[in-house]
Amino acid sequence: MRHLVILGGSDGTVSAFRAARRRGLATICVDMRPDAPGVAEADEFLHLSTRDVPAVADALRGRDGLAGLLAPGSDINLPSLVELARLLGLPYGLTDATLRASTDKLHFREVCERLGLPGPRYCADDHWADDHWADDAYPGLRPPLPVIVKPVDSGSSRGITICREPGELPAAIAHAKEVSPSGRAVIEELLTGEDLCAEAMLQDGRIALLGLSRRVTAPPAVVAVGHDMAPADDVLEKEVVRQLELVCGDLGYRDGPLNVDLFVDGGQVTLVEMGARIGGNGLGEALGLMHGVDTVEATVRLAVGERPDLTPARRGPAHVRVLRAPSAGTLVSIDGLESLPDSAEVVVVARPGDHVVPYTECRAKLGYVVDREPADLDALIRVDVR
Repeated sequence: MRHLVILGGSDGTVSAFRAARRRGLATICVDMRPDAPGVAEADEFLHLSTRDVPAVADALRGRDGLAGLLAPGSDINLPSLVELARLLGLPYGLTDATLRASTDKLHFREVCERLGLPGPRYCADDHWADDHWADDAYPGLRPPLPVIVKPVDSGSSRGITICREPGELPAAIAHAKEVSPSGRAVIEELLTGEDLCAEAMLQDGRIALLGLSRRVTAPPAVVAVGHDMAPADDVLEKEVVRQLELVCGDLGYRDGPLNVDLFVDGGQVTLVEMGARIGGNGLGEALGLMHGVDTVEATVRLAVGERPDLTPARRGPAHVRVLRAPSAGTLVSIDGLESLPDSAEVVVVARPGDHVVPYTECRAKLGYVVDREPADLDALIRVDVR
């Protein structure tokens, strides 16, 4: 039997495990957490860090039936995927340039700048100090306040702070660097306009499928509690496609999923960051629902060296809503899921007895719901925490 190795077992991997099962593939989950949501979905579990590439390679080397590797839902495991694929002789579609742009937000800004695309003013944390903000030591590099400070290489909305005064920057930078695997932060001019997410599938260097979604947020947190994906204005979609194809062409990325954050202000599209992988929080499933194509299964097929059919069968809205805890404590139950429509795809990643916290970053979610109609989870679902 052919096996697909999935790096990581976070909630963003669950749909990939299920899609692999539909394709008749056995799955191996690699994660440090035996209680990770993907472990229960996998046929086999390797209790190893995804970053310990030599140990994972040793555990997999020489096994019959290894067909491919996948790292969905987060950019963090993409470097391990590329290294493992090279060591084990498995297919992968990421160029070194694509990998770097997906895992280094500062480098992605440099790519967009080199291609002449719009972007915020920005600087690395090592180009900042109190006196730099007060004088002209870094003209053109010093972004104007307010700014957003974030790790260059961490996901799940971790380590992000919006600063409106210079005195707030030292703590924000320290916080971002603390959660950055490389210990680096980027400071960017705070963009205004519509905060959108683009989920796409590339085929032969062209955008075959695109879904633009608007974030549903619950202030004051910046993390999205949902996404509303729908067909957009033709002019907007064409400009997003133009920029994405320009970037991917420069990086040599031709086939696979793409997850991009962007802003639209006065008709100007500004790409913020990208990941050459399935989006988390149900965005991969939402793109498939919007176009009538199983995009997660298509990504699984690409991972094992097959060519999927990306011909759209429909074009309509899709919505994602995040299940979240009202307070910190021990999860007792999630009631009311049976009231959701039969058409809804539900992923629950928390179990009674788990310690839960309010949803201030993506990894705190209890699960998510994807459907063609937006679900009012606050009215339909009761999350009991003690």
